[in-house]
Amino acid sequence: MHRRAQLDDAGRIAEIHVFGWRCAYRGIVTDDVLFGKMRVAASAERWRKSLTAEAETAAGAGETWVVETDGIIRAFMTMGDTRDPDRDGTSFELWGIYVDPAFLRSGFGGGLIELCEDEARRRGRKEVLVWVFERNPGARAFYEKHGFRAEGKTQVIENLGAVEMRYVKPLGKAMGGQENVR
Repeated sequence: MHRRAQLDDAGRIAEIHVFGWRCAYRGIVTDDVLFGKMRVAASAERWRKSLTAEAETAAGAGETWVVETDGIIRAFMTMGDTRDPDRDGTSFELWGIYVDPAFLRSGFGGGLIELCEDEARRRGRKEVLVWVFERNPGARAFYEKHGFRAEGKTQVIENLGAVEMRYVKPLGKAMGGQENVR
């Protein structure tokens, strides 16, 4: 089941976030960052603040959604209006998807992409973009499998010393050839 994240979810989201980074970004981000600076307790506090702000802010500022089955949050996603100044109001951004490493390849990530695309269409957006670490072939293949294509724009995340690539997916009409309306 997909649902909006709640304040009580902050601890579990933090676990997935920290352990997801450690598994996915080892060799891309330094071990000092992954194991020395990233802490679940500190991440949980940041997530509590972020989820509180989401509850108090208008749509578009960022929304966090979780996948919960059998009472266990297995994955989460944050999405919202694009933060890229070179894009206009027709772009939507998938800010990040993280699946608990124990539940990888279970379809949760693909389901979250579909949710993001549906929300983008509902808001009248024409494309979804996502930033992916250049040296993360697994994530790049995942997004390519779901129709995203690298467009050639990159940026360096200075505090991590890592390069990100922007992937974009144009949105067509929803299934059945009709626009998705909620």
